[in-house]
Amino acid sequence: MMYDYLIVGCGFAGATLAERIANELGKSVLIVDRRNHVGGNAYDFTDRNGIRVGKYGAHIFHTNSAKIWNYVARFAEFNGYVHTVDAFIDGQLYPLPLNLQTINKFFGTDLTEQTVEAFLKSKSLKIKNPKTAEEMVLSKVGRELYEAFYQNYTIKQWGLHPRELDASVTARLPIRFNEDCRYFTDRWQGIPREGYENLFRNLLNFPGIEVLLNTSFRLVESAVQFDKLIFTGPIDEFFDYGFGKLPYRSLSFEFERFEREYFQHKAVVNYPNEQFFTRIVEYKYFYQQKSPYTTISKEYPCWNDQEPYYPVPNPANREVYGRYRKMADKLKSVYFCGRLATYKYLNMDQCIGQALSLFEKQISRQEKARLAV
Repeated sequence: MMYDYLIVGCGFAGATLAERIANELGKSVLIVDRRNHVGGNAYDFTDRNGIRVGKYGAHIFHTNSAKIWNYVARFAEFNGYVHTVDAFIDGQLYPLPLNLQTINKFFGTDLTEQTVEAFLKSKSLKIKNPKTAEEMVLSKVGRELYEAFYQNYTIKQWGLHPRELDASVTARLPIRFNEDCRYFTDRWQGIPREGYENLFRNLLNFPGIEVLLNTSFRLVESAVQFDKLIFTGPIDEFFDYGFGKLPYRSLSFEFERFEREYFQHKAVVNYPNEQFFTRIVEYKYFYQQKSPYTTISKEYPCWNDQEPYYPVPNPANREVYGRYRKMADKLKSVYFCGRLATYKYLNMDQCIGQALSLFEKQISRQEKARLAV
């Protein structure tokens, strides 16, 4: 069979593009994934105790874009869950991101919204134009908070010292001068009531979309006919690692189930220093389930070529990616989209936004131009 589009990868980028191409343009799409499920890293399922869990950890949808929210809300009803996180340090729990409550508890002070900024300025190091993740934090909050909350967590999470990573890694973490303990302050946030798997099933439930799981790109590339290709996997893999492998940080998960109502006081507790894992996630909070059982996962960052999660941002990796990008730009009828294909640390809403932009600015325009000829 001949397909108009072959899409590699069934995460948010691939599924969004499949829906747009089939639903808006009436084109045929084959979307393939080497995993045995749709949804990419957002995939969730119900375990043997009836608890819905994320196979690849916690995923809270959040966005300030009305366009992205209105799009994704067509395919799922969201439950309005608001995410909060604590960090466990020296036997104490501190709210994250750093805010007025955190700072007062850590230093034993009684600062206010009017005095906390000056206090932190007195602690911070004078670093002009911070270039590394370490310099970024030191320039904002000083060494004590950096060593307690950032340094070891970053080393565990990325497998690199903060001075080996771009400033963007820690710049994306807010520091608040008020008592707002919400992890995200986006206007729209929550989790699909029926789970992410159901959201993806709805996204892909359109005539013209065919899904093929447990299938590698190289196998299907030579076995089926298609007009255009959309690739959402690792860009270095697409080019057979011609310029070397780009590093992608990964995660491994240790799931535990308990016959008790709750294991911890909220969905996520971070462990910057005391443990080998970075955090414990308790899933019942996300889906607001009631049960005498609960399920948690401990997250252990690792290097794993088979399950790439996070592009590693530093100048050397950007240079290698740039060489792959130049090759990609020369290809006709091939598009690259998503976190791995564009080597960017994108949230779920950003993946959707990137996919919608690719569809509107390139794919849709090109298809309409072809019809006009």
